[in-house]
Amino acid sequence: MKLLKQGLLTFTVALLVLTSCSSKPGENKGSSAASPEKSKPLDTKALLAYNPRNADKQIDAFMQHLHTAAGFNGNILVAKKGKIVYQNAFGWANYPHQDSLTLNSQFELASISKTMTSTAILQLMERGKLRLEDSVQQFFPNFPYHGVTIRMLLTHRSGLPNYVYAIDDVFRKEHRDQKKGVTNQQMMDLLAQYKPARYNLPDKGYHYNNSNFMVLGSIVEKAAHMPYADYMMRNVFLPAGMKHTNVYSKATYDKIPTKVLGHDRNSWRYSVAQNYLDGPVGDKGIYSTVGDLFLFDRALRAGKLIKQATQDSAYTNRVPLKNGHFGYGYGWHLFEAPNEKVVYHTGWWHGYRHNFLRDMKEDVVIILLDNMTNGSLLHLDDLFKMTGMPVVRARAYGRGGEEEDEQARAPTLEKKKQPVKKQKKEPVAKHSTVKKHKAHKH
Repeated sequence: MKLLKQGLLTFTVALLVLTSCSSKPGENKGSSAASPEKSKPLDTKALLAYNPRNADKQIDAFMQHLHTAAGFNGNILVAKKGKIVYQNAFGWANYPHQDSLTLNSQFELASISKTMTSTAILQLMERGKLRLEDSVQQFFPNFPYHGVTIRMLLTHRSGLPNYVYAIDDVFRKEHRDQKKGVTNQQMMDLLAQYKPARYNLPDKGYHYNNSNFMVLGSIVEKAAHMPYADYMMRNVFLPAGMKHTNVYSKATYDKIPTKVLGHDRNSWRYSVAQNYLDGPVGDKGIYSTVGDLFLFDRALRAGKLIKQATQDSAYTNRVPLKNGHFGYGYGWHLFEAPNEKVVYHTGWWHGYRHNFLRDMKEDVVIILLDNMTNGSLLHLDDLFKMTGMPVVRARAYGRGGEEEDEQARAPTLEKKKQPVKKQKKEPVAKHSTVKKHKAHKH
């Protein structure tokens, strides 16, 4: 009997060992199937390879017309199935100094930064550093708005006041120095001190608001125990091969080290002076190029930044669809139609205006970075059609509304009298800080 028990015990142990051994390959395959890919860097040289002689002639004709007739001033990249089919630079980086744009010109990405902040938050979630149901108070105990979770911030459902307007009022009324940028921590302290009124109760509705992602940028710093700029460089930019991308805060730099100047009011006379609002990051503050944004797209698709399941969650609509097609996920605008899905983000801040669109079905990427706020990016329907991407424009789907960043009707292409490069004779640019202009929002 004793021998029988020992035999059974030996058999059981052996069975457990065999089961454990047989399950390990499967577990490794399931939990880290992308590990070999993650350890292997992107071939950025191959991805960025482009011969202007092979430029898509139809897209080039469209962009030349957009530049001369509608005043587009900026850089563009279009890629299909992971290959660049067109890229170009049009116009001035800095009109007062007559510096031309190049493909390596770094633009302030404005709200396109939100896509990278959301990626950082989701990375930290995957690494167990935070949960989407965590409240802001878990990271900032003195935060005055209770009931707000990370998930609500990611989806613009927090009901928070817009710090850009609320704190701008404080600075003006108290005659504070507006030249020196404030840090995220200082902005969080200002919100705690002045407690501007909420826009809405938490999770009661969608309201696009920079405060959400400024707070998320602040949470990145707390959860990762390092500055936002350092975290983004180590965990997003470098793994994606984005060698021309940086976080620049006016709280760190007296003068942001970029040669590209934002111009506002559809005039070269108004170059936008950066101020204390260019200090907080997360909602904005990332500077990059069209090529690096393309690499960001490829790194996401290759699973090098966050898992595919996490991306699927980020690209799932979390708000009521607008005009039946337009929604918002975790840091991404969404366009949805039968058998069609585009994830994208726009940007509008201090003289910059951008579009970054990714067709998830057809694998088409369109990137337009513009440093002249003039409405030229409202004329992209034909570009969408010639690339095979759906027309991502709310006015194309009913009378009811406009997309978030389509805040002004642009003049028709035919009414624009002269090409951009013939505007050299205008007076030297004046700096504008832009009082409560809608351009602040995005």
